[in-house]
Amino acid sequence: MSTQSVETERHRVVVIGSGFGGLFGTKHLRNADVEVTLLSKTSTHLFQPLLYQVATGILSVGEIAPATRLVLRKQKNAQVLLGDVIDIDLQNKTVTSQVLNQPTVTPFDSLIVATGAQQSYFGNDKFATYAPGMKTIDDALELRGRILGAFEAAELATTQEMRDRLLTFVVVGAGPTGVELAGQIAELADRTLEGTFRNIDPRDARVVLLEGAGAVLGPMGPKLGGKAQRRLEKMGVEIQLNAMVTDVDAQGVTVKDADGTIRRIESSCKVWSAGVQASPLGKMLAERSEGTETDRAGRVIVEPDLTIKGYPNVFVVGDLMSVPGVPGQAQGAIQGATYAAKQIKAGLKGQKPEERKPFKYFNKGSMATVSRFSAVCQVGKLEFGGFIAWLAWLALHLYYLVGYRSRIVTVIQWFVTFLGRSRGQMAATEQWVFARLALEQVNEDQDEAAELAAALGAPPAENGKSALTEKAADRKVG
Repeated sequence: MSTQSVETERHRVVVIGSGFGGLFGTKHLRNADVEVTLLSKTSTHLFQPLLYQVATGILSVGEIAPATRLVLRKQKNAQVLLGDVIDIDLQNKTVTSQVLNQPTVTPFDSLIVATGAQQSYFGNDKFATYAPGMKTIDDALELRGRILGAFEAAELATTQEMRDRLLTFVVVGAGPTGVELAGQIAELADRTLEGTFRNIDPRDARVVLLEGAGAVLGPMGPKLGGKAQRRLEKMGVEIQLNAMVTDVDAQGVTVKDADGTIRRIESSCKVWSAGVQASPLGKMLAERSEGTETDRAGRVIVEPDLTIKGYPNVFVVGDLMSVPGVPGQAQGAIQGATYAAKQIKAGLKGQKPEERKPFKYFNKGSMATVSRFSAVCQVGKLEFGGFIAWLAWLALHLYYLVGYRSRIVTVIQWFVTFLGRSRGQMAATEQWVFARLALEQVNEDQDEAAELAAALGAPPAENGKSALTEKAADRKVG
């Protein structure tokens, strides 16, 4: 086991997570007299709001997921470490992370935990096999393969029943991600793929948007939700409200309506965007901090200064924190991380924890794009939709993209896609579709998991088991 130590007496800050919270927290400490270690299980900073555009062939992964090391290259007081955090010792102020069999212990004086959220299947995790979420790069690439693969399979289908099932796309959840994804699948079928097949007409594709509640974009209110719903319906998207998904399998989904009716939708390609749950680190922090609790989604109920009870040096920000009135969006993560960094810097100047002013969230509004040239936007009491909202959406997302190159390439890709018919990222492979399932199957076999870990360069574990083997065993126990 290696231990990361900094040969200096400077204040040590460990930041867990490379999303908006982790990256902005690290960057805000650029000029502080501290040593920052950014720990993340991925090597990139993912701009999650644009994942659906990767899934539908508009953008490449590189535009929305720059390498974190490159982003922070010029920040001399920051170090980036790759690793999946497996333990946080609040008493001894250490974080243990692991890549394959190699554990690393990193000491801290202050800690910012910004590990975000993951897809929630509300206790039905088996749904993930057939309906991937939209939280990671792997999810987006897998979904692109599934979408394009469905059209290719439909071209070869020998029966109308099989063709109909392949050309039916079901999106579960009518939040921003679900609305954006449903709209882009419809546009992909109607514009980009028109005339590219000989045995099928892609415009015959059926896009179904299922929502368990009674409204589209519920948190944005009936006016904007209604605008989005009408635009989607005009594009041919079938919106089914008060429709609760009770089962998902390879051939389709089972739906329960408000009146108790059970029905079936045959579909080969499904995507899940119905809910989120916090990172498991939230539960770990709560268990190790007496008096700290989590909400139903696993988010940590933090103190007014975003710390956990009894540990004023441990901040929880982003989707992992539970603060009334703060949505699980990028702006909440950015503001929370910036606040935490300011408190750390103030502490270095002698400010005591009890002197901190409570965190105050400033709501800058919310947006969702529905289709090309159409979006909905809410800023305070101002609500508007259509082309102007779409331009505002474009501008905001360009602003938050990291790196000038990413912005320039994204503008070019948007220009090609929205003004023309083609899309620049239409490549898909079978590996994208089946890699996750194959890895899950391999990990069920402990011997194969050990061989895989060794092939990837992992040294033998002290107990003779690989990290992958141990994870497989943990799943079986759980």
